[in-house]
Amino acid sequence: MTTAAPHIVITGGGTGGHLFPGIAIARAFQQRMANTAILFVGTGRELEKRVLGEAGYRHAVIQVGGLKGMGIFRQLRSLASLPGALLRAGAILRHFRPAVVIGVGGYAAGPVCLAARLMGIPVCLQEQNSLPGITNRLLARIAQRTYTSFSESHAHFPAGKVRLMGNPVREEIITIRHQISQRERNRPFTVLVAGGSQGARSINTAVIDMLPHVDEPASVQLIHQCGSDDLDRLRQAYATAGIPARVEAFFNDMDRQYVQADLVVCRAGATTVAELTCIGLPAIFIPFPHAADNHQEINAGWVVSADAGEMILENDLTGPELWRRIRHLRDTPRLREAMAERARALGRPEAAAAIVTDIVDHFVPQASAAGRPTMEG
Repeated sequence: MTTAAPHIVITGGGTGGHLFPGIAIARAFQQRMANTAILFVGTGRELEKRVLGEAGYRHAVIQVGGLKGMGIFRQLRSLASLPGALLRAGAILRHFRPAVVIGVGGYAAGPVCLAARLMGIPVCLQEQNSLPGITNRLLARIAQRTYTSFSESHAHFPAGKVRLMGNPVREEIITIRHQISQRERNRPFTVLVAGGSQGARSINTAVIDMLPHVDEPASVQLIHQCGSDDLDRLRQAYATAGIPARVEAFFNDMDRQYVQADLVVCRAGATTVAELTCIGLPAIFIPFPHAADNHQEINAGWVVSADAGEMILENDLTGPELWRRIRHLRDTPRLREAMAERARALGRPEAAAAIVTDIVDHFVPQASAAGRPTMEG
């Protein structure tokens, strides 16, 4: 009795917003076929190395730079790096021999997906945002399939190749959906502040400005992912204000932090939005104003339009305003519960498994039977 399973390349990354959906897809492949071989290909940023290393995935590196939002000299340097990146990508693919290459956004995906197409390897894309990034918009012309998280993004992709699947979230995030209702009731109101995998200076500053306005400090506690630059400053501010807080530069176990939270204050990256809606957590979104094509404000608007969250634009963000919003939600548990239910209705916990099923059924024919034992002899 033997089974066979494919080799899969997942490429892109650079930020948690690209990496975590890729990891979710990788795990969905391995849940379907335990011996699936996964290789991530990225640019070798420290975040990639740390996250993928802790997740247990192999990681190859190509040297390539971005184009959008860069100065002319950096753009020229990035363009000059493309031939070498394409050759390096081709060498990686020839050695690993993947059945399919999956691009998850980020400029590293460009040379790898192009090399795959030139070698006759199927290319699939996963787009997290309502307004697609430039890499996926360009690669969609050569991809066999594009999996989207928002129907609004379909206008940017070739008709007939797009499938609305939702944004993949990791299995440990999905399990929180069932744990939230089992939390202790008699505990301090807990706010999780998460500025993304890199932290967020403006959110950190607003929180520091908010602390003197907090009434009954013992009735609230905070969990704060702040990035490395503001770590000491935040810890001192909480200590001075006498407000219980756990402050870290980065949480490797964000699922555990979500379980403790009654409310989340965060950016509106697509992965964050997908995780919060999958779990069903009310949130105050503070979109990053310099995100490409303002996609974070669009992402947050999708949730806010369903009355499943609130939004403060960064130009309107102050300490007193942030506390006013938090205090109102603290004091209205029924409103929080209603927001949580509406958020949960938006979530798509099945996204990763659905994407894998479509890839296996249409682009990895030898794997369609890989999950089923076959008799030899």
